[in-house]
Amino acid sequence: MRIAKFSLTQKDEKILDLVHKTDAKILAAWAIDCAGRVLHYFEEKYPEDDRPRKALEVCREWVNTDLFSMKEIRKAALDAHSAARETGQDNSARSAARSAGQAVATSHVPTHSIGAANYALQAIYRANILSDFEIALASERNWQYQHLLELRKSIKVRLVRQRDI
Repeated sequence: MRIAKFSLTQKDEKILDLVHKTDAKILAAWAIDCAGRVLHYFEEKYPEDDRPRKALEVCREWVNTDLFSMKEIRKAALDAHSAARETGQDNSARSAARSAGQAVATSHVPTHSIGAANYALQAIYRANILSDFEIALASERNWQYQHLLELRKSIKVRLVRQRDI
């Protein structure tokens, strides 16, 4: 039987530990990827509303250029969360938009990346009407963890190669 509400407060110590050992830009890239995997839940219902996608683009711009505008980041995060509120209560589109809002906020506070990952899980939970939703959640959390490990490795390899040149 499905529980009534998906708890965003559930702790995954493995991911929390890894997040606290990871650079802010890597966390931002990870948050973008986590939110991007569920963005379709929002865009399928609201194809004309690009606020969550723009939030991810603003965050990606910071990761790629290192140009930081608190005004732009704050606006993108607030816009994504406004889009979420406008969807109504407890649905996958709302959680996907919140994931994007948390992702862009990672550029200001790196631990917002955990919010992006958890809201992505919540979007999957709310979209999954199958009785095996627990399998879908476990699979996504595993992907999140493995992806963060891969990002950490790829960045380290690039840093080592840059020093060798």
